Amino acid sequence: MKLALSTCLLVFLTVAPAQAARSLDPGMMEETLQRAAAFPALRSLIVARDGVPVIEQVFRGPGLDQPVNIKSISKTIIAALTGVAIDRGEFEGVDQPIVALLGGRVPASADPRLRRVTVDHLLSMRAGLERTSGPFYGRWVGSRDWVSFALARPFVDEPGGGMLYSTGNSHILSAALTRTTGRDTLALARDWLGEPLGIQIPAWQRDPQGIYFGGNNMLLSPRDLLRFGELYRNGGVVDGRRVLSERWIDVSWTPRARSVHTGDAYGYGWFITEARGHPVYYAWGFGGQMIHVIPDLGLTAVITSDTDSPSGRTGYARELHDLIGDGIVRAAEQAP
Repeated sequence: MKLALSTCLLVFLTVAPAQAARSLDPGMMEETLQRAAAFPALRSLIVARDGVPVIEQVFRGPGLDQPVNIKSISKTIIAALTGVAIDRGEFEGVDQPIVALLGGRVPASADPRLRRVTVDHLLSMRAGLERTSGPFYGRWVGSRDWVSFALARPFVDEPGGGMLYSTGNSHILSAALTRTTGRDTLALARDWLGEPLGIQIPAWQRDPQGIYFGGNNMLLSPRDLLRFGELYRNGGVVDGRRVLSERWIDVSWTPRARSVHTGDAYGYGWFITEARGHPVYYAWGFGGQMIHVIPDLGLTAVITSDTDSPSGRTGYARELHDLIGDGIVRAAEQAP
């Protein structure tokens, strides 16, 4: 595998400098690629600096233009759509109570505290409702009405309290987007993100009422994930066209909660950490689907992995973060 990796590295490192001011240290990137190849779950790796791909490598599995299950990176997509909805006036803002956006979808027997849950609370995983993820996931997606099930979860914290990572929060937002705009989430995603970014967004799973799954199982290719990450790195602009407000990028990357599992901060669909002193913003899906954005180095990295194996409790997610921090970030710092 060493010869193939060296060839890939050479091709992209010789193309990139002609198009961008900065490159990566070739020796360190060769070492990083060899290290990456040893992860059996790793499917693909793309690294771009200043918008120019310097590494595009498939280790195993589908090609870079083939849509794959991005798992919980779907939450980051939903967060972006929520930002567009606010920018366009479809939602009043992040402090808007969610019950005002759902109308008749709110169960009559709902806890009165539900009226205090806002768009901000759902985006930042601080709704206070018992989770629908983890051990509760199977029962939730097996229910007859996913939205009502998520809204009827008991409160285990106050709205605006600690982080309770729950796919149901993002699915509630998908339902709110659909009801408020009169268009399904697939149509919104294609119109608001797909068309301006030039990316393909296939149809994905829907709940029994036809609401597109708001927090899981979306399909995007690795190259399209790169375009999405670049949208955020460039402050909401792609090819000179404003897609997201710069303010939305800022508030999305502002810490609002902290994961009890990793210790990393969380904003609106993005985790927040640092590598070698550089701020890092990353989207994370089950199995090791990841987008890393490191703005001050001009870096965006996309990782896709086997979707059938967990990445958190196995330590694989930490290995991927180390691959970015110890390999790619160092290669950027030491670039000629």
